[in-house]
Amino acid sequence: MHENPAPPAPGPFPLSLRLAGAAVHLYTASGSVLALLIVIAALEGNTVTALWLGLVTLFIDGTDGMLARRFRVKETIPWFDGARLDDIIDYLTYVFAPIVLLWTTDRLPDGLLGWVLAALPLLASSYQFCRTDAKTSDHFFLGFPSYWNIVAFYVIVLEFGPTLVGITLVVFSILVFVPVRYVYPSRTRFLQGVTLALTAVWLVTYAVLLVQLPDPHPLVVAASLTYVVYYWGLSFYLTARGARRRRQEAGSEAAQRA
Repeated sequence: MHENPAPPAPGPFPLSLRLAGAAVHLYTASGSVLALLIVIAALEGNTVTALWLGLVTLFIDGTDGMLARRFRVKETIPWFDGARLDDIIDYLTYVFAPIVLLWTTDRLPDGLLGWVLAALPLLASSYQFCRTDAKTSDHFFLGFPSYWNIVAFYVIVLEFGPTLVGITLVVFSILVFVPVRYVYPSRTRFLQGVTLALTAVWLVTYAVLLVQLPDPHPLVVAASLTYVVYYWGLSFYLTARGARRRRQEAGSEAAQRA
């Protein structure tokens, strides 16, 4: 009896799909250039320009993951670590460039204290970006997810003084180490549709506030901050719910062993 031949190995992915995957990685990598432009704009005193560029980086970061999954980049270009690239770009655009912006806009205290406060987010986020569990298997961020670009945006829009900025940097640097599970808007499943819709509205309010600077309308500010409250509230709720569920599961396992 003749044995059935083994199925042929899958052929290489078409060139068009591999080029699309490479284009997605280039799209992500463009954030490094934007980070440089943000720093240059900050050093030249073009604060609003720096914030507009920050909005572009937010859009890229919010869409490159979906594009990567759509074009199957892990399969088409398996030798290229897109996650590492994303972390590098995120550190530049979410951490380093925003701290430079805070420094150049005189939002930090003078002298040694200002240097220390500027260093705190850089060091805390360096730790976080190297944690293997910074993004959980069920798609949450563990610890404050280094949204220093958002912090810098509100510091400028709300005109925080150096003292309040210093307190903010200390508190959020500490929160990097507190194991709260923060919503990953494009991947956390719970209320994902609502979260994505509200995120889109928030991005619009970001742009409107930039147009209105230096006199943002209070209603637009309130609408923008409503999303922040929603995000934090949902994150704390899901953290508490997950902890309660894990305690119940541990109790059930203990009862079964007894």
